Formats: sequence, C-alpha cells, structure tokens
Amino acid sequence: MIVWQQLGTGARAVPKPVATPRIWAVAFAGALLLMPVLGLIGLTDRPVLALLALSLLAAALGLWAKFVAAPGTALLCWLFLNSFGVPPVGELSWAAERDLAWLSCLLTATVVGTASARVANARAAYRRITPATHPDPHQNPPQPR
Repeated sequence: MIVWQQLGTGARAVPKPVATPRIWAVAFAGALLLMPVLGLIGLTDRPVLALLALSLLAAALGLWAKFVAAPGTALLCWLFLNSFGVPPVGELSWAAERDLAWLSCLLTATVVGTASARVANARAAYRRITPATHPDPHQNPPQPR
C-alpha cells in the first residue's frame, strides 16, 4: 500500500513585513505617479475619486507594511491628494473637517490592509502547525461492534 506524504511538512516562517522606509518610499512614488494619471483621465476635479484611488494604494501598501508605517503612509498619500487633487493645484491647504476626514480615511485604509495581512498570515501559520482534524482511515480502521 502507498502512503502519500507531503514533501514540505516542516513549518514555514510567517512572512516578515517590509521595512517602514521602503513602504514610505513606495507610497511617495505611487502617489506621485497616481495623481498625474488621474489628471490625464480627467478625475482631478473629483477629489473623492482621487481619495478612493489613494486609499486603495494605501490599503495595498498596508498588506506588506508594519502598523508603525500606517501614519506616514496616510500622510504621504494625503499630501499628494491635497496638493494635486483639489484646486488650486500645487498648493497645500488645510480645511479642518475635510482634511481630517481624508487623513482618517487613508489611515483606516492602511490599517485595514495591514490587519488583514496579519490575520491571513496568522491563519495560514495556524493551519500549518495544527494537525488534521480527520484521522487517516487506513491507520486506525473502525472497530466492529
């Protein structure tokens, strides 16, 4: 009888998050590239769509980041949104309610991305180290009553 066995039965390490300065560099470059693309499409007059695009970028970066990188990532995305997503283009402004809402939206997106990656990695690691719940029927056959 052939008994099938997995080749890689050893525990695999949980992936480590990317260093915070690299995440911030990618956030800077990604937002820098995303805002002109949105301008070419014609979405710079709609800051909510730019906020949505930058939130998706922040959430995607959160998948590889540590929780410590979340405030800086949100701030970098907000700087590009405020500078190039609302008129007058190229000038930083502060409208307390609007900008606090945008910052909280970007921060929430980054934290949700990071938390979802941590939960997915923890679940995968847990599944790798726990034994199977159903026994092998060939090892212990049921006893007749």
